[in-house]
Amino acid sequence: MPDMQTSDLTPRQYWAQVKSNPRRARFGFGEKAALINIDLQRAYTDVARFATAYRTDPNQIRYVNRLAELARSRNMPVIWTYVAYMGNADDAGVWGTRTNTEDSLQNIKEGSERAELDPRLDIDRHRDAIVNKRMASVFHDSLIPSLLVWHKVDTVILTGGSTSGCVRASAVASLSHGYRTIVPEECVADKHEIPHFSNLCDIMLKYGDVEPFAAVEAWLADHPGCPPIREGRGAPF
Repeated sequence: MPDMQTSDLTPRQYWAQVKSNPRRARFGFGEKAALINIDLQRAYTDVARFATAYRTDPNQIRYVNRLAELARSRNMPVIWTYVAYMGNADDAGVWGTRTNTEDSLQNIKEGSERAELDPRLDIDRHRDAIVNKRMASVFHDSLIPSLLVWHKVDTVILTGGSTSGCVRASAVASLSHGYRTIVPEECVADKHEIPHFSNLCDIMLKYGDVEPFAAVEAWLADHPGCPPIREGRGAPF
């Protein structure tokens, strides 16, 4: 059995090599997508206020807003998640036991500044779903799986952060639930380039398609649109 491959490439260089491969196979887009924007809350986006925040592409929020606008115009669901815990943090479980500082995960409390979705986001609070999640994957113990079934989607587009944490976990779960999974590269972010680029590689090679923002925007813009989900539905009984 051959030994593990070794390399002197940096994660950024390895990512450039992976995404430039002309023979790279894709899962591709399906017929209808859900846009899931992961934890774009001030704890992770407000770099001037919180030590836990980070920024990779300075246009991330603008790009996410554009995808949300297009998804709505095509009658595709838009979902926003945020992390926040109850007062005693019991719902953080073991995940909340490594540290206990004001910056610790389990100390993001419901209604706090750290839990607030970034004010730059264009959220339609009448039609978009806003979901409090407590673990890494958006699929874990949340209503998102039911939303995806209701909307009859076959493709999940993931944005947000962090690339190496909740985005990766959600990509693995998305594939495991049978969805084509798309990650727009400029729409995800991480604290450091090593986990960011390493996990883009892993997602691309195993769990989904990492595509340029422009390619995802073009797919949504060119999509003929889906019928409203409630159209043609009569009384259930």
